[in-house]
Amino acid sequence: MLIDTHAHLNAKEFDEDRDEVIARAKANGIGTIVNIGFNEETIPTCLALAEAYDFIYAVVGWHPQDAKDMRDEHLEWIEELSRHPKVVGLGEMGLDYYWDTSPKDVQAEVFRKQIRLARKLQLPIVIHNRDAHQDIITILREEKADEVGGVMHCFSGSWETAKLALDMNFYISFGGPLTFKNARVPKEVAAKVPLDRLLVETDCPYLTPTPYRGKRNESGYVRYVAEEMGQLLGLSYEEIARITTDNARRLFRL
Repeated sequence: MLIDTHAHLNAKEFDEDRDEVIARAKANGIGTIVNIGFNEETIPTCLALAEAYDFIYAVVGWHPQDAKDMRDEHLEWIEELSRHPKVVGLGEMGLDYYWDTSPKDVQAEVFRKQIRLARKLQLPIVIHNRDAHQDIITILREEKADEVGGVMHCFSGSWETAKLALDMNFYISFGGPLTFKNARVPKEVAAKVPLDRLLVETDCPYLTPTPYRGKRNESGYVRYVAEEMGQLLGLSYEEIARITTDNARRLFRL
């Protein structure tokens, strides 16, 4: 069995066939899905999905692209929802310097507030990082994120960045881009990460792996990420499934 540690199955892209997509995931050996709600619109639908399926869990938080819209009452709301029995972490949170939708200083402040909340609640955090590697590491260090740890979602940074994250009690997760032929750096990093810190994910409906690249992604496709990881590490699919499943259970206390 595999665990898809990062999905957005409540996204509108699944409105026409969500139940079928989830059924296909189960048929493809996906035993658990961690679904992410990241703003005022997606958090309620994320929780509803977790309540509807016993093998789907929720992570709730505030995405950096939406940082400008976050108010103190939203943070209080997230804290309240964190008590839900299906909520296993906070996020996705972090910095996004690619999409210019929220000022960098606002992103940083919202990020810091969520790390502090995670430390208060003793919940792991899910990190979104796009073109902001050094600032992410700096804020994680300054806010003592190592006290709760978490996961660097869909990691795209260097081995140097990965090492710094590992030193702060973080897991490194890989998604569809690991399967791309030109993904030299992710492949090199994945080959160096300690086995007990590796995770797999889809980030569906985005970042679809080969052989479905260019089409909508879904949780059942996480097996292609696991197969690629196995080839990189010289391990069987079954070994990768066992390793990454054990890691995800440990991180999210499943």
